[in-house]
Amino acid sequence: MVAMSGGVDSSVAALCLRQQGRDIAGLFMKNWEEDDRFGTCPAEEDASDALAVAEHMGIALHRRNFSAEYWDFVFEEFLAEYRAGRTPNPDILCNREIKFKTFLEHAHDLGAERIATGHYARIDESDGEYRLLRGKDGNKDQSYFLYTLGQEQLARTEFPVGELHKPAVRQMARASGLPVHAKKDSTGICFIGERNFRQFLSSYIAAEPGEIRTAEGRAIGEHHGLMLHTLGQRQGLGIGGVQGCADAPWYVLHKDMQENVLYAGQDHDHPWLMSRRLLASQLSWVSGQPPAPGSRLHAQVRYRQNEQACVVSELSPGRLVLEFEQPQRAVAPGQSVVIYHDTVCLGGGIIDASNAPPDQGMEPSGLVESGFFRSEAESS
Repeated sequence: MVAMSGGVDSSVAALCLRQQGRDIAGLFMKNWEEDDRFGTCPAEEDASDALAVAEHMGIALHRRNFSAEYWDFVFEEFLAEYRAGRTPNPDILCNREIKFKTFLEHAHDLGAERIATGHYARIDESDGEYRLLRGKDGNKDQSYFLYTLGQEQLARTEFPVGELHKPAVRQMARASGLPVHAKKDSTGICFIGERNFRQFLSSYIAAEPGEIRTAEGRAIGEHHGLMLHTLGQRQGLGIGGVQGCADAPWYVLHKDMQENVLYAGQDHDHPWLMSRRLLASQLSWVSGQPPAPGSRLHAQVRYRQNEQACVVSELSPGRLVLEFEQPQRAVAPGQSVVIYHDTVCLGGGIIDASNAPPDQGMEPSGLVESGFFRSEAESS
């Protein structure tokens, strides 16, 4: 059963399997009920495109509405994280709760033994153990979003485009006459679509305006709600012409949730944004076994980041501490840290905190006492 979204990647995934002579069908899942107040989310257009592709290839297309499950297990957590001042990644939640859980269950009920998606990632197997690998196309690799998958899901999943580069995918779609061969890739968060993010989020969470201050405590403006900002953010601060300050961009340095204050500065690599150490929880390991403490590996603290050398300095069932060789900029709580050994995705977790200076003394006392939140100057 191929998860067909109406886009070129999932369409070519189905095409690859069809050309191999596999017995396949498609399933289009609707994960969000549109609300015309904030613009359209083009689910019906995507469903129509998926049907056109299925008809072109002569395969059946099933449709399922997972909006209720998406609301309960993805969107509610998304909102809770924003209310707490964190920056969640709904694509990772969707993969964990919908595409490789609810979708997998429905595919099984429809008689499918395996599922396939259009993700740019790869799977291999040796002696009954499955590994999640980066996609061949480094510019499109999506293993970061899949780190919560375990052995049970990987044993029943295929990623047909994981061995391909994006231009080759487009070429295959064009050569085979797929109706979506020229369709643009979707961007942004699926349930927001082309809507204004600030307007959308404010309709679910009451925004509370507050002061914007410099690191020295000088008031320089007003924010429209801490939930609308994340560490390192440059756009959308509305700061300009501050007396005594250079005509240069401003960046979000810190969010003080207790005082409802947003701190900003003009240094792209301000000390408040830089940290060598992070703490993560809600851990998930692809093999079922975590890496050994002291392991020298690589990690990403956000999608599109180049992998960064690190060491697993502390590990328990619910707690991971990573030490990086080089300071990392804007390590945002709520985002995922994903760990790799060469091209193998080992797993990861949700970032709870980093040791950037402004966090000192603002986290649970046990962590402060352990020295986790000491700044670089104190640590040296």
